[in-house]
Amino acid sequence: MKNKPDRPRGDGDGRKGSSPRAPAGKRAAPPPAKRAQARPPGGAQAARRPKDEYPTVQAFVAIGANLGDAQAAVKAAMEAIGTIERTVVTARSSLYRSAPIESSGPDYINAVVAVRTGLTAEAFLSELQLLEDQAGRERPFPNAPRTLDLDLLTHGNTVKDTPALSLPHPRMRERAFVLKPLAEIAPDKVPRAALARVSGQVIERIRS
Repeated sequence: MKNKPDRPRGDGDGRKGSSPRAPAGKRAAPPPAKRAQARPPGGAQAARRPKDEYPTVQAFVAIGANLGDAQAAVKAAMEAIGTIERTVVTARSSLYRSAPIESSGPDYINAVVAVRTGLTAEAFLSELQLLEDQAGRERPFPNAPRTLDLDLLTHGNTVKDTPALSLPHPRMRERAFVLKPLAEIAPDKVPRAALARVSGQVIERIRS
């Protein structure tokens, strides 16, 4: 362990390393302490960085509801998705009405939104599930009627098949209530052949 160097003695001549002498009987005031500046995680630049400046990927989310005020729930979900951290909604489809498929209850109100998100697919899905819970989503049995259903359709070029997440969504090309609103905002993502295969499913665009 290195010894600390001797502190320079003050000689009162103002040279570097010297300390002015205090008048007799008075103690010199200590130099003002430097105020420690708190640095947020990631630095000040990261803390002030607008969320639309983060590296992002394009993702698409299908929205559906058939309990309560379903139209209001879908519109509110569009707004709520835009509040997710590092996520911006870039396009919204019209609302559509469709009969339940492999489900029950009243007709569904459906829509699709496009986003840019800096979250991983898993983190983004977790945020979507939190919004479902906040909307009172319950899962008493598979395909039960729901106050809000949010399905992550695609996340950039991610291809994944795990118990928690499959991308692209494995059934998105089997559902008119997904393909119709998706084709409205991203026609390049929906082949004509895919639309033709679901042409027999009844779906109605809701005119606002």
